[in-house]
Order: sequence, then structure tokens, then C-alpha cells
Amino acid sequence: MVLSEYGKDGSLKVFSGNANRALADEICSHLQIPVGKMEVGHFSDGECKVIVQENVRGDDCFVIQPTCGPVNDNLMELLVIIDALQRASARRITAVIPYFGYARQDRKTRGREPITAKLVANLITTANASRVLTMDLHAGQIQGFFDIPLDHLTAMPILAEYFKAKNLPNPVVVSPDLGGVTRARALADRLGAEIAIIEKRRPEPNKAQIMNIIGKVKGKTAIMVDDIIDTGGTIALGAQALKKKGANEVYACCTHGIFSGGAPTKLGNAPVEEVVVMNTIPLTPANSHDKFKVLSCAKIFAEAIGRVHQNHSVSTLFS
Repeated sequence: MVLSEYGKDGSLKVFSGNANRALADEICSHLQIPVGKMEVGHFSDGECKVIVQENVRGDDCFVIQPTCGPVNDNLMELLVIIDALQRASARRITAVIPYFGYARQDRKTRGREPITAKLVANLITTANASRVLTMDLHAGQIQGFFDIPLDHLTAMPILAEYFKAKNLPNPVVVSPDLGGVTRARALADRLGAEIAIIEKRRPEPNKAQIMNIIGKVKGKTAIMVDDIIDTGGTIALGAQALKKKGANEVYACCTHGIFSGGAPTKLGNAPVEEVVVMNTIPLTPANSHDKFKVLSCAKIFAEAIGRVHQNHSVSTLFS
């Protein structure tokens, strides 16, 4: 398909909240259409204010809004934008959520806990979104929390292409926990590399303890892969453990770089050569570092938006 053909009939409209306007601009640049005209701000008391400034009646509308920090503000923006478009008689509204916040609250680990990921899915559905387009959910079962269609993209081809181009000697892909083995295998298959697994436990949220390393890492270049890097504790501890086990160099990569709670300093001091992330979440001077390398997912989102608009297969993007 040719991206420039997607908006020719005039019925494709792409709007953006304030969460990641740079990504929305880049996606629209690939689609060769302008970002839709919309005022998204706040009233003096902090309430979200949205005014759609162009006709959308009968249009196929896409709203680009990752629910990264400030999470609740960005989530509310998304819901209000969807409601505004629905009341303006848009034909179909797709919530494009490059990073789906609250995804780590996808199950009960102890009594009297919420399953907030399900609640957020219900809110998006209740706001009258027609479908959802997202990337690398923390847990695959979140797709089942939605009662509307969901297209699930992955950043693995982009990350694999980047590391292939680096031509690293004797690479091994490392999963930072047992739950990420499938993700590590997907990257390893694309690189033709072996995998290793770090066995860890979390005594409390955002704190990790390394227990053991499963697999051969001595004399190899380790590439740790995860879906999210938040405080950086798992990556920093994992890199130290890998170096102790004889890894020559350690790289880290993820789809969503949150980098909260002093993560840039922690990762900057860790024995990691480079931390590669996608631009699903915008980096600011406060949560960036010279070690961080940002890759763009705009083209793959643009391709997926075009395919959804033209009712073509999205899954064949990764076949």
C-alpha cells in the first residue's frame, strides 16, 4: 500500500491529545494528511476542555493519545475527545493508544485489589470508541478486557532491525523475568540468537531482586528486552548480574520508556552500553540520558491506521 493514498477520499481524520503530539505529527506526516483541528485544554478548575474545530460527520476518526504520565489527565483527555467526536457524528472512532497505562494492574495478586486495566478498558468502551489500536501491551490477556475490536502492534521488528544493523558479536537475548520469555524469543528469532532468562522476584511494587540467571551469557553480548522500563531497577540489577556471569557487554531495549523515580541516573550508572526505546512515550530532559536511543514507531502506526481505514489486514504487517 502507498501511505499517501489513505486520506484521498477525505473521510480519514487523525486527531491528537496533548500526551504525545510529536508522535501524532510524525504519523500524519507518513499518512500525508494534517492533524485534525481540535482544541484540547483545561478550564480554570482543571476540568478537561475539548472543542472539535472541523466537521467530522460520517468520518473515520483516529485519536492518538498514549495514557502515560500524567496518567489520569491523559486518560481523561482521551475519553472526552472520544465523546466529543461521537457527539459530532463521527462514523467510527479508533482510540490509538501507543502506551496503555494501568496495564500492570491486570490481575489480583492479593485480596481487595482492583483490576484497573479492566476498568480502563470499560471506560474506553463506554465512551463509545469503536475500536482500539495499541502496541506491546504489558499482558496479552488485556486484549480480552475489551468488548470492542483491538489491534495489537509490536515493536519487535523495529528493535530487531536496529540491533541487526549494529552487528553485535555473539548476541544473546535476555528476558528480565520469567513472564517475558515469549517477548525475548520473538526478538531472538529475528536476530538468530539464543535466549537467557533472569529469575527475579518482587518483594513489593517497583522493587526487584535477582535470584538466578538461566542460560549461557559468558563471553556474549547480552540484549535485555522488556515491554516497559519504569524505575530502571530490574535493568540495572540485571545488567550487574549479567556482567558478573561473564557477559562482555550489556544492552537494554523496551517499547515503553517511562523512566520514573530517578531511572535515568540509575541506568546511567549501570553497566549498560545503551538503552533503546520507542517513542510511544515522549522523553523530557528530566527523564532522558545520553545512553538512551529513541526509535520511531510512527511509520508502523501510520500503516496500521491506513489498513484499518481501508478494512485491510493489520496482522499481515508482521507476517
